[in-house]
Amino acid sequence: MRLANSNSTRTLPLFCSVLDPITMVVLSVPELDRISLIRAGNPAARFDALPVVDLLSPDAAATLIEACEEFGFFKITNHGIPTDLMRRLEAEAVEFFSLPPAEKEKSGPANPFGYGNKRIGSNGDMGWVEYLLFSLASKPSSHASVSNSFRSALNAYLSAIRELASRVLALMALGLEMEPIDAISKLVTDEASDGIFRLNHYPTCPVLQGLNCSLTGFGEHTDPQIISVLRSNNCAGLQIALKDERWVSVPPDEDSFFVNVGDSLQVLTNGRFRSVRHRVVTNGSESRMSMIYFLGPTMAEKIAPMRQLMGEGEQSKYKEFTWSEYKKAAYKSRLADNRLRLFEKSK
Repeated sequence: MRLANSNSTRTLPLFCSVLDPITMVVLSVPELDRISLIRAGNPAARFDALPVVDLLSPDAAATLIEACEEFGFFKITNHGIPTDLMRRLEAEAVEFFSLPPAEKEKSGPANPFGYGNKRIGSNGDMGWVEYLLFSLASKPSSHASVSNSFRSALNAYLSAIRELASRVLALMALGLEMEPIDAISKLVTDEASDGIFRLNHYPTCPVLQGLNCSLTGFGEHTDPQIISVLRSNNCAGLQIALKDERWVSVPPDEDSFFVNVGDSLQVLTNGRFRSVRHRVVTNGSESRMSMIYFLGPTMAEKIAPMRQLMGEGEQSKYKEFTWSEYKKAAYKSRLADNRLRLFEKSK
């Protein structure tokens, strides 16, 4: 286990003592090995400046652009997706993650798709999380042994989120004064587009109760795709990093959606939009469920700053690459790595 605070990170032995001002507890839990433990003495501030894009507001496009430039992150309200549709898939996911480990493991291992538990990717990243990961280039349920009711709920949810994402990207093009209006959305709506859907479950952790600390659920990272659309239950834990590198905690809202700007969109806008660094922490006493749709282009799509968004004489900050090249680089990296650094042009 690693014990992390604002001053240092160090590796502790498996049988270790964790001291806070109130309690000392000896942890000897093998499944927590190599998962970062974060002291709660300096918690992330609540993100009260969270941008909210009301899709029914006449100012929606302007608000969205400002949010992408300043934070790379915003919340969507008045999205039109029925609450029952969201909760139906959540209920199916809860039922799946409540199965005995041996049953869940029939849908794994996640290589890269399917069921995974604590191990995130193949490069050593660990978190207090279990997940189902689906490729949307094929049938969404083809990589996991899920029930017919789960499959039906998943397909209905994905159909609604695809439509929502198209509306958001069209609104983005409108705010950027781009033509045609589908200049960005068409990159992710092709049948061969590389969409990925992820269900993350952050279970309770009884050994943490009474400790003044939290576990890393999903370590800090940026999303490599164009945008990600997230919905979670009413449990806190999501944090984003601001421009000054301070971490802030995003208030949960199970009736709304949250959008992350990804690395590819940062490149398409030549750095005007920022790919937001984010992470999930858990206090171990609440179970968090999140559903994330990652919208990527086709594998052969070339990623470079869009000419419509370049000012006169403005030079590209990035080398041109295909989505396939960038995805391969992302899979070879650790979560916290700055993947775009490999594709930046020398100044």
